[in-house]
Amino acid sequence: MKPRVYILSRAPIFGLAKTRLAADIGKVHTHRLYKSMIKKVIRRTQDPRWEVIISGTPLKSLGKVIEWRGMKQVLQARGTLSNKLYEIFLKQGPIVVIGTDCPQLNQKDIASAFKALKSYDAVFGPAEDGGFWLIGMNAPVKKDIFNNVRWSNKFTLNDILSNIGGSVFHLRQLIDIDDISSLKTVKKTSAW
Repeated sequence: MKPRVYILSRAPIFGLAKTRLAADIGKVHTHRLYKSMIKKVIRRTQDPRWEVIISGTPLKSLGKVIEWRGMKQVLQARGTLSNKLYEIFLKQGPIVVIGTDCPQLNQKDIASAFKALKSYDAVFGPAEDGGFWLIGMNAPVKKDIFNNVRWSNKFTLNDILSNIGGSVFHLRQLIDIDDISSLKTVKKTSAW
């Protein structure tokens, strides 16, 4: 079985995604930007060495989102990010999970993550805001790995690291695009 990359993605439904960014730049511009981010992440993760799967929401969008066309699609678990990740990591094998907030990632990052999983228990792509843009583990994992994690917080990565209790490899740090400040920084510093 090939290693798998799951992309957690909310369907680009006008006004429902990237609400913090929309407060800064407006819903129309945010909608176009989010669709572009989804396309970039999908394009930059494609590689014959692994399978890429959209873990999408909501259910009615599966099979209907243009940006997801041609991709294997599964429904995200309900509830918190802890629930969503745990369901994915119940499956067998080396698994990497990313979101759509870091369109600057690329195939080299994914390849490095899978290479690290040959020697380490977990791999993370740390985000500048204290979270992470990639998590990888050799599944299945214990449920308590995702307990007591303060999501969307400057302590998110530290919380999950304290639950792992094994060896961890860190990839390069990237910036999640969540607001106008992070968008400007990414556009200045990376190959957008």
